[in-house]
Amino acid sequence: IVSFGKVTPEQKAEAKYSLAIYSWEDFLQLGESKQFDLPERTKSDICTIMYTSGTTGDPMGVMISNCSIVTLIAGVKHLVESVNEELTEKDVNLSYLPLAHIFDRVIEEFFISRGALMGFCRGDVKLLVDDIELKSSIFCAVPRVLDRVHSVQCIICSETVITSVHHQVYYRRFLGEANCLRRCLMWHTQLYSFFKFAYVKQIIVSAEFHKFGNMKKGTEHEDASFICDRVVLSKVNSGLGGNVRLILSSAAPLSDHVEEFLRGVACCHVPQGYGLTETCAGTFVSLPNELSVLGTVGPPVPNVDRCLESVPEMGYDALASIPRGEICVRGDTIFRVFVDGWFLTGDVGEWQPNGSMKIIDRKKNIFKLSQGEYVAVENLENVFGLASVIDSIWIYGNSFESFLVAVVNPKKQALESWAAENGVHGGFNSICQNPKAKRVRSRGALKDWKRKSTAHIDPVPFDMERDPLTPTYKKKRSQLL
Repeated sequence: IVSFGKVTPEQKAEAKYSLAIYSWEDFLQLGESKQFDLPERTKSDICTIMYTSGTTGDPMGVMISNCSIVTLIAGVKHLVESVNEELTEKDVNLSYLPLAHIFDRVIEEFFISRGALMGFCRGDVKLLVDDIELKSSIFCAVPRVLDRVHSVQCIICSETVITSVHHQVYYRRFLGEANCLRRCLMWHTQLYSFFKFAYVKQIIVSAEFHKFGNMKKGTEHEDASFICDRVVLSKVNSGLGGNVRLILSSAAPLSDHVEEFLRGVACCHVPQGYGLTETCAGTFVSLPNELSVLGTVGPPVPNVDRCLESVPEMGYDALASIPRGEICVRGDTIFRVFVDGWFLTGDVGEWQPNGSMKIIDRKKNIFKLSQGEYVAVENLENVFGLASVIDSIWIYGNSFESFLVAVVNPKKQALESWAAENGVHGGFNSICQNPKAKRVRSRGALKDWKRKSTAHIDPVPFDMERDPLTPTYKKKRSQLL
C-alpha cells in the first residue's frame, strides 16, 4: 500500500499478512539506482480497475483490459474524423470530473493518444470558474453541470451583451438578421430600466430562436447566424473560456430543452454520449450538426454490437414497429470478466428511424406498488423535474404502499418568486414548509397514483458532503433511503 500522506511507525506495525505500507517518498526511494526492463503486456491484460458510481449500492470494481481501452480509442478516433472534428495537438481539455470515473478516464486516454494538452482543476468545484481560464477546446460535462449553465444563461452574458447590441454597424452589414436584434432594442427602450435581467434573457431567447431556426433548415451552426453569434451568443462560449468547439455530455441523460438551448447558444457542437463503466464508457454518441438526433444519444460507435431485449413487465417490445427494450452490448470494450454473450445494461432504449438510440427508461430502478403496478422511478423523476421550480427530486415507493414519496430540492429564486406572486410570506425555509408549495405541477400526463404522491420540500440541496450524490451528481438511492 502506497500512501500520498505520511505513514507512522505505528501504522506500519499494524500491517499483517506480509503487507507493506510506504509513504510516497519512501516508495520512490525503493527504485533509486535500480534498472528494470518493462514487463511484456498483452491485450488481454488488465489495464485498470474502474469503480462504478454506487448509485444502487456499494461501488464495484470493473476490470478493464488493454484491449478495451485501445478498441474504444480507435472507435472514437474513427467517429470524430468521420464528422471532420479531428483532435489535434492544439486541443485542450480541462479535467474536472473525478479521475476515478470512466468518462473522464477515457477522455484522458484519448487526449494522450493524440498528443493533445490536458489541465487539471484544483479539486474545488467553487474554483472551477477560475480554472476555465485554461481555455479548453473540448469541454466534457455531466448534465447537472450543463443544467447549471442553462440556469445562469443571463448571468454568463453579463453587461457586454447590452453594450454590443448597440453597435449599429452590424445591422447595416447583416440586414437579414436585423429584425431579430432590432426587437431587442425595442424591448430595451421600454423595459431596461426596470427589468434588466429579463431584458438580457429576452435577447438570448430571441437570438437562440433565430439561429436554431436556421439550423433546422440544414445550416451548420457556424453559418446559422453570424451576427447573433458575434454580438450575443459568443458571450455564453466566453463563459466557458471562449475557445470551446465541442461540449460532450455523458454520465446521465441531458434534458431535451437544455440540449436544444446549448446547440443554439454555445457556438459549438454539443453531442451527447452514452455508456457504462462496464462498457468502457462510449457506446453511443450523437453527431454534430445533425438536429435529427436531438434528444437521443446518437448512433452506436463502430466498435460494438448492440441490440434490444424486450421487457414485458414494463410493456416494452423489441420487435414492435417502434422497437423498445433493454439495451444490450457486445464487443471488445466490455469488461474482462464478461467474456462472451451480451451485456445487459439495465437501461431501456428506443431505436429511432434514423438509427440513433433514445434512452427512455431504466430497468434497474423499478418497483411494484401495492396495487400491482410497476413504477420506473427515474422516468418519473425526469417528468417532475421539468417543473421550473424544482432543482432536483428523489422519489421512493415500495410494494406495501399504494402511493409514492418525493423529496424535492426547490430552486430558491424560482420558489421565492412564486411565493411573492401567491401571497406566501416568510423566509426560504418557511416557504418550503408551506402546504401550497407542495403542489408540484409536471408536464405530461401522469396516472392518478403518480399524481397522489406525498412530497417533502427540503431547503438543503442534495450534495456530496452528506453522501446522497456521487461525484458526477448521480443519486445514491441507498443513501437517500
